[in-house]
Amino acid sequence: MPQPIKWRALLRATIVVCAVFPLMSARSQSQSVETDSPFIPTRLSGPIEIDGFINDLAWEEVDPLPLVMYEPIFRGAPSERTDIRIAYDDQYLYLGGNLYDSDPDGIRANSMYRDLYSGDDTVSLILDTFNDRQNGLWFYTNPNGIRADMAISNDLEGSVGSPFGTVINSSWNTFWDVATQVTDMGWSVEMRIPFTSLGFQSEDGVVEMGFSVTRQIARKNETQVFPAIPPNWNMSFAKPSQLGRIQLHDVRAGRPLYITPYVSGGGATEANLLEDESKYEHKSNFTGDIGGDVKFNITNNLTLDLTVNTDFAQAEADDEQVNLTRFSLFFPEKRRFFQERAGIFDFRTAGRFDRLFNTRQIGLYEGETVPIYGGARLVGRVGSWDVGAINMQTAAAHGNPSENFGVYRLRKQVFNPNSYVGSMVTTRIASNGYWNAVYGLDSQIKVGSREYLEFKWAQVFDEAVPDITIRDNSYARARIERRTEIGFAYSLSSTWGGPNFEPGMGFVSRTGFIQPFFTLSYGWFASEASKVLSMRPRLLFAQFRRDSDGSLETGAYWFSWFLSMKSGAFHTFEVQARTEDLLEAIEFPEDTEVPIGKYSFYNLGWEYMAHSGRLFRVDGSATVGSFYDGTNIEIQAEPTWNLSRHLELGATYQFNRVRFPDRGQAFFVHVARIRTQIGFSTQASINAFLQYNTASDVVSANVRFRYNFREGNDLWVVYNEGRNTDRLSNDPELPFLDGRRVLMKYTYTLIR
Repeated sequence: MPQPIKWRALLRATIVVCAVFPLMSARSQSQSVETDSPFIPTRLSGPIEIDGFINDLAWEEVDPLPLVMYEPIFRGAPSERTDIRIAYDDQYLYLGGNLYDSDPDGIRANSMYRDLYSGDDTVSLILDTFNDRQNGLWFYTNPNGIRADMAISNDLEGSVGSPFGTVINSSWNTFWDVATQVTDMGWSVEMRIPFTSLGFQSEDGVVEMGFSVTRQIARKNETQVFPAIPPNWNMSFAKPSQLGRIQLHDVRAGRPLYITPYVSGGGATEANLLEDESKYEHKSNFTGDIGGDVKFNITNNLTLDLTVNTDFAQAEADDEQVNLTRFSLFFPEKRRFFQERAGIFDFRTAGRFDRLFNTRQIGLYEGETVPIYGGARLVGRVGSWDVGAINMQTAAAHGNPSENFGVYRLRKQVFNPNSYVGSMVTTRIASNGYWNAVYGLDSQIKVGSREYLEFKWAQVFDEAVPDITIRDNSYARARIERRTEIGFAYSLSSTWGGPNFEPGMGFVSRTGFIQPFFTLSYGWFASEASKVLSMRPRLLFAQFRRDSDGSLETGAYWFSWFLSMKSGAFHTFEVQARTEDLLEAIEFPEDTEVPIGKYSFYNLGWEYMAHSGRLFRVDGSATVGSFYDGTNIEIQAEPTWNLSRHLELGATYQFNRVRFPDRGQAFFVHVARIRTQIGFSTQASINAFLQYNTASDVVSANVRFRYNFREGNDLWVVYNEGRNTDRLSNDPELPFLDGRRVLMKYTYTLIR
């Protein structure tokens, strides 16, 4: 049997490799030194009326940007003329554009819904306002003039699959204006972004940021970009470390005070089990509430947010998921208060979702909402330091005591623009005397043109486990990687987590492990005559070994082949092998379980993403193979139909058929989601979300009406309902209606 000392030695060996190998390779590779001069936009001498027409005299002073084709053929001849200009004045950054189109009827303008991309033609402005090459803000619109804004973190690295929901946060919103016009020549756009919405740092009157501008012609799968950023990474045009530089002179963000009170009221009906547990009884109640938020820019690049009686009633419901693992499911954050500059608080540990700080620990307990008395958040940049702090106080609810949550983050740029060292502290203190505290140290060092070193360390202190050693409650990782999608890329790491490493504000799927990990890929562009744009085969080796004795707990080995088509579609083919050593049985639906034992199983998989520019499109995936000592077939289909710019219908259907023939057990899981999005205008919309999950035997509906008078001034009407579909499986019998809630909420922002 392997001894644990060998696997701890692997961690030390990885650290040595991480330290020595890049130093040798760096000598033969150029450093990432920017030689191009920053772009200096025109300072406007006259006013701009934001009406979507580029006809103000002030625009005549501004030269258009020389956009180049990004895809399908980098630096190929653009199929349509594009005239985009960038300018600024004392208060705003402006983008104006004439987007000519030889076939105006082919322009895709599918969405009228805030923050919703649905295969539209778009114009985007991406800014690294911190100028830290790690984070960014993404503003875009379509011919309907929607406002869509997102926050980018971690240099778009660290996601497996789509970056949306991981390193791209689509729930982030801020104040800005946009107007568009559609004509027989194409369409035109004007954006106006207040400096107060950006946050930046000025040195001797000069503000420097990263930036890029893109135009997307959806039906042609064509993207144009400035500056000429090569497509060597996933979404290179939005990758903060690859953006061009823009310089503004003698501007300041100002210090406005945003005061956003809210008032809400509604009624709810819930099914409650009687004290004698003989049956369920419905009880109805009516509620009303008030509260609000305050935002203040302490400096150009440091923002303080205060919140009282925080309310998230308008947040979208979580997607129903199927869990065929022995670990907890992770759900992304959708509450707006936690969105701003969320990348500062990013401290990943092991796996795709594990992290030191998970905002969903605040205000939620076992899936139920916990009232938040209030709190504060401070985020920004001071000199070369990124600064972040959150402190929130929750009420006692659902048998859980009142708690205080704190997270404090510092990160400093070192050596070069893509390197940093940082620290994080989290605290969770309950009114009953329980507490949990964590500190973490992390660093990222760029040592070559595309090579990065990463070192992380964290330690947990918990009131419930007072007598533990550093071996029990700590975490460490060392990693070296080469980041690119064209040419060779690799990642080599070793991660160790102690058996009591359980951060009270984090998300950790497993403890007490050592994880050796290696992945290698090579990507290349196909010929211009090919229908394939690029392809990338990839090998992955990952293991989780028990820290106690070095034995193998989980092994994952797979080979994948990714194809990007010039049509805009994507294919991924996978061959997977897994091993699991179970010390406890795993329970699945329908009284099915996998007993204790060692298992090896194999899968074939295929995933397809359709060209998003199609008005009707279907994404899909299929996996077939063995599953522990049985078999599993998983099929998923996601059709989307844009009937008009006012109406989009979408659905997801996932089916799992799991059988264990040797034990005479089997279960089937169906998950269905239907989403209807109606945009009456860019101000008024309805989002209806219906879900059904046979694993939980629940049908749920979430319907949200929003009228956006302007940014920060909204009327919401929210309807939620849950129904039990398997009432007789429980004793006493479950009611058909599990719960229903109707809420109206109005917010109004005062700017002083």
